Amino acid sequence: MTHHSLFRSAALAVAISLSVGAPAAFADNAAAATAASTAVQRQAVAQGLYELAFSPKQNAVFVASSGGFGDAAGPSQVLRLNPETLAVETAIPLERKAFGVVLDDANNRLYVGNTVDTSVTVVDTATNKSVGIVQLTEKKVGKDGKAAYTHDLRELVVDGANSRLYVTGHSGEGSVLFVVDTQSLKVINTIPGLGNAKAPGLALDAKAKRVYTSNLLAEVVTVGTDSSKVEQRFKVSAEQPMNIALDPAGKRLFVTDQGSEMIRKYQASSSGFESKHPGERVLVLDRITGKELASIPTDAGPLGILLDAPRKRLYVTNRDGGTVTAYNSDTYKQVATYAVPTHPNSLALDAKKNVLYVTVKNGESEPKGSEESVARIAL
Repeated sequence: MTHHSLFRSAALAVAISLSVGAPAAFADNAAAATAASTAVQRQAVAQGLYELAFSPKQNAVFVASSGGFGDAAGPSQVLRLNPETLAVETAIPLERKAFGVVLDDANNRLYVGNTVDTSVTVVDTATNKSVGIVQLTEKKVGKDGKAAYTHDLRELVVDGANSRLYVTGHSGEGSVLFVVDTQSLKVINTIPGLGNAKAPGLALDAKAKRVYTSNLLAEVVTVGTDSSKVEQRFKVSAEQPMNIALDPAGKRLFVTDQGSEMIRKYQASSSGFESKHPGERVLVLDRITGKELASIPTDAGPLGILLDAPRKRLYVTNRDGGTVTAYNSDTYKQVATYAVPTHPNSLALDAKKNVLYVTVKNGESEPKGSEESVARIAL
């Protein structure tokens, strides 16, 4: 998700708060550059695009469209796209603005984070219909006498086999992890302790019964899904740890460290935390000990991250650089760069066809109300 609009009231909430076979390796840098220049197709889709997911079962791309903000805002919806042409096949109307998404493909469910309403909309991907809303918390009256939500949302992860959805609730006074039973669509637990700052990153290791979160106090916090409490807390050198990718076969966490001046100002004003590291990298951590294993340089403003473990590929959206960069996840060497200006945001992968999908946010120079894009990268 973006961090521009969200740092402005509701929008800051929104931005900080949305596999098979090994491919042939790139022959050399020239081949990688040629592949990168010819592999990208792009389609304007709708206003206010955020996260997306690819469904092998439905052979479709699902993307969240908030509609944007202000007088020129469009409708909130989930758009079902043709994975080859990126044409809109179905528009699924939503009652609330859509930002983050997570797909439970086996159970035909797409969970959509309604950041500014602190809720989750449930979409049936087989019928292309919204089937329910889970309200995660209620508004409370503050010192100003106005009712407001105490937390906002960003990322979601789902454990379909165990009927659990996990959502981070952000608050400078104490971020939490909401636990939802996906059968009853009820909140069954709210786990505190994620830190007194926004908690942008979220990853699930269902087998190990662990949820990993990051926060803007330069911490990685581990929650036990069996114990329902914080199990570990590591101080890390990533001062703006954003999205997280988990190595399913090992002990590594990959964390984007953004290096945004806007986030620095937010950190200083909200928590007194002073961020000095330039960021613009991916930090590789041992998720058991918190030890730093590597620091991978990126283009400007790294945000989204996706690991294709079977192919040993790590993909990163560089929001300010206007690129998606690809790395060998074992050697940490960069193997390709794909230009997707202005602000590439979130990632999804068709692992069988080795195709990457990217939401692309508009820049400030684009006219208000203009549509944002989805890019398709043939890897």
